[in-house]
Amino acid sequence: MATNKEISVEEKLRALYDLQLIDSRIDEIKNVRGELPLEVQDLEDEVAGMNTRLEKLTTDLEVIEESIKAKKLGIETSKELIKKYTAQQDKVRNNREFNALSKEVEFQELEIQLAEKHIKEFKVQIEQKKEVVEQTKERVGAREEHLKHKQGELDEILSETEKEETSLLKESEKFEKKIEDRLVIAYKRIRTNVKNGLAVVAIERGASGGSFFTIPPQVQMEIAARKKIITDEHSGRILIDQELATQEKEKMQKVFSKMK
Repeated sequence: MATNKEISVEEKLRALYDLQLIDSRIDEIKNVRGELPLEVQDLEDEVAGMNTRLEKLTTDLEVIEESIKAKKLGIETSKELIKKYTAQQDKVRNNREFNALSKEVEFQELEIQLAEKHIKEFKVQIEQKKEVVEQTKERVGAREEHLKHKQGELDEILSETEKEETSLLKESEKFEKKIEDRLVIAYKRIRTNVKNGLAVVAIERGASGGSFFTIPPQVQMEIAARKKIITDEHSGRILIDQELATQEKEKMQKVFSKMK
């Protein structure tokens, strides 16, 4: 909230333009970082996703290995039963008992064949999954290397700009408090709706900065008088005269130099 002391329109315009210069400098720093923070985040997510897949593949391999052990154990059990039934056949008293034991032997032999078939299938699955594991590990290694490179780039930029950005953000908050709430709200609204976030612009060659629409001489005189806040009817930007802009740029440049 602005202080209770009433300030002139010119002071408001100066404070608004100073705030614009600060916020534009913050924008420049963010532009230097560009898409790097998002790239780093995406790479981190990608690596995490691939590591999760590796964990699942490892678990799948362990499950298959346990299944093979179970099948081999089943084969040994079937072999023992075949021995048992074969031995019993020597002691049978009639064909009915002999045939019954033969069926049991036959059944166990089929169980062994089925288990061996499953073991072969499991071994094929293991080879396939091991191949996928190796490919995934290679991809993880490559992405981690890329992530390391991008993180290094980002860290370097952050180390160069973090201190300045922190100081600028504090300065931005300080300048906002110098301006009444309704103007700060209007300023922020304009900033989000216009190109390059420029909500306060100077008159350049008879038009508002960055625009080709000429401003009538009478309006230019009113802007130069600094008696009221005037906005561009085409873009909605707050307009200031070139002299005020030059003065504030020189002043704020000294402020920025101390922050680096």
